[in-house]
Amino acid sequence: MNRVKSVMLMTLLGLILISIGGYVGGQNGATIMFIIALVLNFYSYWNSDKIILRAYNAKELIESQVEELTELKVKALFLLSKKQVQDLFSLVKELSRNAGIPMPRLYIIPTDVPNAFATGRNENHAAIAVTEGLISLLDRDEIAGVISHELSHIRHHDTLIMTLAATFATAISYLAQAAQWAAIFGGGRDNEGRSNNPFVLIATIVIAPLAASLIQMALSRSREFLADASGAEISGKPLALACALQKLDSYSRRKVIPHAKPTSSGLFIINPLAAVGGYATLFSTHPSTEERVKKLHEIAAQKNLF
Repeated sequence: MNRVKSVMLMTLLGLILISIGGYVGGQNGATIMFIIALVLNFYSYWNSDKIILRAYNAKELIESQVEELTELKVKALFLLSKKQVQDLFSLVKELSRNAGIPMPRLYIIPTDVPNAFATGRNENHAAIAVTEGLISLLDRDEIAGVISHELSHIRHHDTLIMTLAATFATAISYLAQAAQWAAIFGGGRDNEGRSNNPFVLIATIVIAPLAASLIQMALSRSREFLADASGAEISGKPLALACALQKLDSYSRRKVIPHAKPTSSGLFIINPLAAVGGYATLFSTHPSTEERVKKLHEIAAQKNLF
């Protein structure tokens, strides 16, 4: 059922994209956007992980390199110690075995703001990215809880859907801006029959990006609860994950991750734009941290995992 719902919502994102194209360029614009939607789907399927990782300047840890790292090399790359990097790599390997999936590629994002996300089209082509701040702020059990949450997203194929949604939402955002400029410098109705009706303009510039955000929210919120529960099962430490969520939430309200945008915020375990407030949090793709922590405490009580 979740997969059918996801396909329907992704189709709706595509229709929004085509509608904006229709406004900006008439029938030809709608046709072009239909082609672009197909290309986006194809390109994002094969390259979604690369797009997102590049956007956050994530650096990959390769196993052969991890074993040969010296303290000096680690310091040249990250604000971390050699032991922290090697312990992280070993932990991800161990938890991947617990989850029953191949170990994903591991990346570190160079920022002191603690957060993490997973991406990739399937279990064999997945990646987990964690920030330097997360490794420094959390203890081993809490990091295990976060990693297990991300492994759950990979195991349940959430990563592809959420990354595709982020790509479409970004395209819709850019096109809405293009429609705004087209309205400023255009007028009346062009040869393609494009309408400059103010209501259509408002729908294109304001409602379309808002609808894309709401669709992302619908895709993400229920999946976060499922990933918390499944992650708690993988790590066996639901209370450690609950504690990690509280720490990450508290920090996220004070500082924003560099390059973070509303269109990709749904990928992270905690909303990376909480400190911005306003639009970025009004339609947050994440359920409240209080709700998530409460459910994790209930899981711990049911399974006597204290």
